[in-house]
Amino acid sequence: MKIFDTLTAKEKELDITEAVRIYLCGVTVYDESHIGHARTIIVFDTLRRFLQSQGIKVKFIQNFTDVDDKIINRAKEENIAPLELGSKFITRYFEDFDRLNIKRADNYPKATEHIQEMIELIKNLIDKNYAYVSKNGVYFSVSKFKEYGKLSKKKIEDLISGARIEVDETKNDPLDFALWKFADDQPNWPSPWGNGRPGWHIECSAMSLKYLGENFEIHGGGRDLIFPHHENEIAQSESHTGKNFAKIWMHVGMVTINGEKMSKSLGNTKSIDHVLKNWGPNIIRLFCLSGHYSKPIDYSEEILKETIVKWHQVENCYAELSSPEKDELVGPSHFSEFFMKKVDFIKKEFNDALNSDFNTPLAFNAFFRLVKEVNNFVASQDISQSIAKNIVPAFETMLEILGLRVSKISDEERNTINELIKKRNEFREQKQYQKADEIRKQISDMGIVLIDHKNKTLLLKQEKIGTKS
Repeated sequence: MKIFDTLTAKEKELDITEAVRIYLCGVTVYDESHIGHARTIIVFDTLRRFLQSQGIKVKFIQNFTDVDDKIINRAKEENIAPLELGSKFITRYFEDFDRLNIKRADNYPKATEHIQEMIELIKNLIDKNYAYVSKNGVYFSVSKFKEYGKLSKKKIEDLISGARIEVDETKNDPLDFALWKFADDQPNWPSPWGNGRPGWHIECSAMSLKYLGENFEIHGGGRDLIFPHHENEIAQSESHTGKNFAKIWMHVGMVTINGEKMSKSLGNTKSIDHVLKNWGPNIIRLFCLSGHYSKPIDYSEEILKETIVKWHQVENCYAELSSPEKDELVGPSHFSEFFMKKVDFIKKEFNDALNSDFNTPLAFNAFFRLVKEVNNFVASQDISQSIAKNIVPAFETMLEILGLRVSKISDEERNTINELIKKRNEFREQKQYQKADEIRKQISDMGIVLIDHKNKTLLLKQEKIGTKS
């Protein structure tokens, strides 16, 4: 498998010698998570699912930043303790992302639970003369790390002249960044240099090194984290270990809203709770994976409505595969052999797309072609049990990798519906069409769509999806 590496600006072969260790920068828990967070996490959830489907072991770590100025300021507004605020939004995070069918990470380390690891890392940087103590805290000396800017491709001289840098006259250099900030207000922790709080960047270095070791396979996050967060992580981590930090840096493009940057000041952010209530998990996952992960995508009502139509085709396909009645096809057997060869080709195309820089749009093309082939096939003749049995594993594997869930009809529901269909058929034979339609509506109110074929009636449990943006 090849993935585009931001550091080298080219595709690199993923090292899968033993296991793939992935560190994903998680959210800062001062507010609800939004569709931008969802896209990044859905991309990495799908990557993990694909690797595991290939029999590859994956160790997946995603952190929570639960100490930060934004958290402290928001906590003051709500008149609660910062750690209480963080805990509240961590709970909300799991509620939202469980609904999005995100597999839980192997570990969710919190910054506040790894203060000692950060202090030890900072001690080492001071001992190696990469960091120094000032009046306001401990800072990393950017000029000491000669490769600074290698990830973002920014030059130090350009940063000094053009970047917006926090003014602090106690720093040796305007570009130096905080490893430890002295603070008397809560929360704070004791350190050899004075009570305070960790800087943002040191958190991820300490936690990734603890759980994944030096030089792990993939470090990921949104493109907005390339600079300064990931650039600073590289500087402090490689100064600490003397080794390359991560083998591949994988970054996900931003989500815009009707062509504009998503921003709280513009009032156009879309919380995960909002999009789930309006569109449901399958539509949101399909949307987030519809463009190449490295490129931005635009959140628009029209795109989401088009996705609903595609999803209903998937539901129809699954219903057809789940309800074959005949064991033999009508027509020549070579037709079924030809069809199965098509399925095998589509499976290969799906896997090849994901192995080539995780190209989910091309994988989608393959998946929806399988859906279309099945739906076209059943439009011309009934599908046999033997054909369905061979197609279902490929179909369900693709669903599992993409993290999609088709609603299924329980045995109890099926028995009830079959009795209603029996009555409906009797009314139709008696030409009492109004009564037959009343039963159809009764079944529809249960979330079931009836698809009448020549020799049978298909039951389709269709997800109810809103169409508000």
